[in-house]
Order: sequence, then structure tokens, then C-alpha cells
Amino acid sequence: MSPADEHPRKAFGWAARDPSGVLSPFNFSRRATGEKDVAFKVLYCGICHSDLHMVKNEWGQTVYPVVPGHEIVGEVTEIGSNVTKFKVGDRVGVGCMVGSCHSCDHCANNVENYCPKMILTYGSKYHDGTLTYGGYSDTMVVEEHFIVRIPDNLPLDAAAPLLCAGITVYSPLRYYGLDKPGAHVGVVGLGGLGHVAVKFAKAMGAKVTVISTSPNKKNEAIESLGADAFLISRNQDELEGAMGTMDGIIDTVSAHHPLLPLIGLLKSHGKLVLVGAPEKPLELPVFPLLLGRKLVGGSCIGGMKETQEMVDFAAKHNITADIEVIPIDYVNTAMERLLKADVKYRFVIDISNTMKASS
Repeated sequence: MSPADEHPRKAFGWAARDPSGVLSPFNFSRRATGEKDVAFKVLYCGICHSDLHMVKNEWGQTVYPVVPGHEIVGEVTEIGSNVTKFKVGDRVGVGCMVGSCHSCDHCANNVENYCPKMILTYGSKYHDGTLTYGGYSDTMVVEEHFIVRIPDNLPLDAAAPLLCAGITVYSPLRYYGLDKPGAHVGVVGLGGLGHVAVKFAKAMGAKVTVISTSPNKKNEAIESLGADAFLISRNQDELEGAMGTMDGIIDTVSAHHPLLPLIGLLKSHGKLVLVGAPEKPLELPVFPLLLGRKLVGGSCIGGMKETQEMVDFAAKHNITADIEVIPIDYVNTAMERLLKADVKYRFVIDISNTMKASS
């Protein structure tokens, strides 16, 4: 059955059909609003680096056609009969997941993001066997449990990237105890994730040092984002001057890069947390870990309870992403620019004003 006839609700989006990753208009359908479902009109959707990996099948798991997008915000248009937390007209968001098993330990402990049966917002098989389609589209239907309320004081367009980039850095700051006032936190890479990590860590009271390969980002990091210090990762002298000074590092880089210099920046018992996803394995030197009882860890988005907490924290501290809003027909150019890191710091597609069904 064609994607347009699979479900009763007509939908329109932009999809990639093959590993060229080129996106173009796509007619498909959404399920009818179930008793626990929330339907909403999509207003904005952020472009995440993983969208780029997925449209080009760089992780080897893409099912075509793929409608990307998991930084989705909009306005509720319909609710199911058993929905209690939302009403028509509410400002809502959806991040990287739209389903889980609701019965494992992970789900019971509010970390559905680690549920073995977690269902991704796009490119995953849903409970009914159909493919999930993401937020580069005009409408979404999502189980209430996976919907986040967006507080009124957050602008929707600049809040969208919080639903992936925001929670991806907020969760490890909390889990690894780097959210204490006075902690010294390093942030590697000043892109979509990194710039939000700086804002969250500062709001938590940390001293923040940005570690980057680009000297030209120094002013931006310190003046605009409020970082306390800036290190050029290729400058041996700068690195040596900061050896053993950091309680933890959030490493957002998704390209291949050396871990040894980063481990050297940590104090004893310090934690290097990886949130970027390089395609090839990184090299991990063990001696420097043994000699300071240091940890290398990972983190992947966050559970729904924590995602709502993150958005509320962002609203309280006035944290949003720095964005460039684009029309949908610019999306392929935006992907090319993203590949070259030519964006400060997140593209957000203006869905409601620029996406018009071709039919």
C-alpha cells in the first residue's frame, strides 16, 4: 500500500528517496487520532545533524522514503478521548522518540530513551507495523506520553532545537553531576549541541571552557554565549596550560577526533561524556584513565520526564538555540551548509508558512 493510503489522515512533507539524500515533496498519511493520541499542526522543525546522516544512510539503517525531523513544535488540533495533559490550542513539541514498550525497567524509571523497543520519531517501525515519518511535514499524531509542553515565554522556532540538541546535553550534565555551581565543565565543539551545552552549563552555575578547532569561534563563545574560557584543541601550549583542571567534559563532536588530549584536561575522577556519534570507532588510550580514575561515558537524549524538566528549565533561564529560520524549499542547500558547519548554530524550517502541499 502506498504511504498516501496507509492511514486515513492526509499528510504532506518532504522526503529523501535514496542515499543521495536529496529531499523533495512527498504525499503520505497519518493515523487517525487514537484515544491516547495528540494531533498537532507542525509550525517549526529543527534540522539536526542526525537528519543529515539519516537521509544519506550514513549509519546504514535508513528505510526510504524518509521524512526526517525530530525537533518538532506546533499547536494541538485534536486530542484523543483519554488525553488528560493537553487541550486543543496548546503549544507542544516532540523530540527524538514517539514510542516505547511502557513495561520494562527503563520505562518504569522514566528513561524510555534506553528502552530496547524505543520507537524513533522517523525511520522506525511503529506499533502498528507502519514506518514513522518525522517533522519535515505539516502534521503529526503522537501518543500523549511523548509530547512536551512548550512554556509560553519560549519562542517556538528557537525552542524547537531544545527537543534534541537541548536534552542531549542537559541529560548528561545532570546525570554525571556536572550541574553543580562551581564545577568546571569543558564543551568540545561549538555547533548545534555545543552552543546549547554552554548555555545550560552556565545556567547551572558551572565555569565553562569551550574546546574547539576553530580559533575564529573564540569571540562568539565568550562574548555571545557566555563561556568563561576558550581553548584551541590543536594548540599544544593552550592544552597543557589547562591540564587537570576540568571536572567533566561534554564532547559533542561527531567527526573522528583524538580523545587523549581531552582525557588530559580532566581532573582525577573527571568524566569525559560523548554525545556526538562518529561513524568510525575512536581510539581510547587506557593508561590515562587508570592514572586518574577517570571515566569515559556516553549519553543519548533523555526520558520524557527529564525532557519536560529541561524545557521548563530553559524557559526559567531564558535559554533557546541560536537559529537561522529557513523555508522548506531551502532545505537541500541547508543540508549542504550543515555538512560544512556553515550555520550559527541550528537551521529551523518554517513549516507552517512555507510548506504547501503540491496536490
